[in-house]
Amino acid sequence: MSANSSDSPLQLDIVLVKAGRTKIRYPAELLHDDGNHVTVRAAWAGAGVRDFGFVRFEPGDVFTEHYWRDRWYAVKEVRGPEGVLKGWYCDITRPASVSEGELVVEDLDLDLWRSADGGTVLRLDEDEFAESGLETTDPQAAAAARSALDELELRAHEDDFEALLT
Repeated sequence: MSANSSDSPLQLDIVLVKAGRTKIRYPAELLHDDGNHVTVRAAWAGAGVRDFGFVRFEPGDVFTEHYWRDRWYAVKEVRGPEGVLKGWYCDITRPASVSEGELVVEDLDLDLWRSADGGTVLRLDEDEFAESGLETTDPQAAAAARSALDELELRAHEDDFEALLT
């Protein structure tokens, strides 16, 4: 199903779950859903500015977010209010599920950042992942999460990183 219609855009609530609790919920415009790959667009949903040191997310930023029902990650293209690409923030998650107007993913703590020019690729939150206990409580999910992070890091160093999103 493609959601590229001239009618009013379809909306989904994006629900990010962490440790069994809803971490954040925000509305997004459904751009595309082919049954596996779901693409949405959403405004920065955080409160105020979030400065990571390597990038700032702030009001006016626009996220084009890619989720898959068969991949253990989500990739979020981040642009400033003027449309300038900041980079890609990648969340390691369980595969997405979509039903009843919601897209739900479970955050598994690991993240990856790729700058707009591809010159900076950072693995993030590995300490949080270790502290989560997932390697003990669900070793298969932990292995899938680590594998997904490794795959994304390899792809992030390649010139065709954006081909991942098609």
